[in-house]
Amino acid sequence: MAVKSTFSSAPLFRLQRSVLHFSRLSGNSLKLNGKGNSPSSVGVRAGVGSPSSDGPALKESTDAASAIDFLTLCHRLKTTKRKGWVNHGIKGAESIADHMYRMALMALIAGDLPNVNRERCIKIAIVHDIAEAIVGDITPSDGVPKAEKSRLEQSALNEMCEILGGGIRADEIKELWAEYENNSSTEASLVKDFDKVEMILQALEYEMAHGKVLDEFFISTAGKFQTDVGRSWASEVTSRRNKRLRELDS
Repeated sequence: MAVKSTFSSAPLFRLQRSVLHFSRLSGNSLKLNGKGNSPSSVGVRAGVGSPSSDGPALKESTDAASAIDFLTLCHRLKTTKRKGWVNHGIKGAESIADHMYRMALMALIAGDLPNVNRERCIKIAIVHDIAEAIVGDITPSDGVPKAEKSRLEQSALNEMCEILGGGIRADEIKELWAEYENNSSTEASLVKDFDKVEMILQALEYEMAHGKVLDEFFISTAGKFQTDVGRSWASEVTSRRNKRLRELDS
């Protein structure tokens, strides 16, 4: 999803007819008609209850509809390519979801660290780029100021949490995202390191697969790792790359 360098101040995604058109079908099913990258339709069945059911059954139906609407929007994370790779001519570039998934694996396999909540790291990794389902992958080459990028993503995140129906899970997503955005915990710092490690590891893999030299990705992360784990893993990736480059030169 290409993101231009100029942005409107208007909300990016609305639960209105211009973006999502909801129509109830018979049997407690829900049809979602979207535009752009959204799937054209999805059927939802609550599994219990009917229009005449009691409160709890209706509440379950509403929760299911909100969950599927949210997940349908998140499908864009699977199909939107990371723009940095696209700009460098990488065919079959990874998606935003690909990137976040391997970061979550990094959090899962990292050694135990004092005062670090591993499960929270995994959760942060899963949601840290979730707003890109709406705004796309905004890169430095887009010329968007950091504060404006954060504002756009915060607005998108709020829209997504409205689609989810609010509540405890939506609040948790907002909290995790803000924690990462503000680098306000050890867990957030570690996941920010994983973000950079994943990028340079992917750069190395693309260099090997496509015969390219992607120096700028390594240069952009040099000296910016905040944790011992991040520095250690980045050093290993860089060491493997340097060995490969020496072999190519010999």
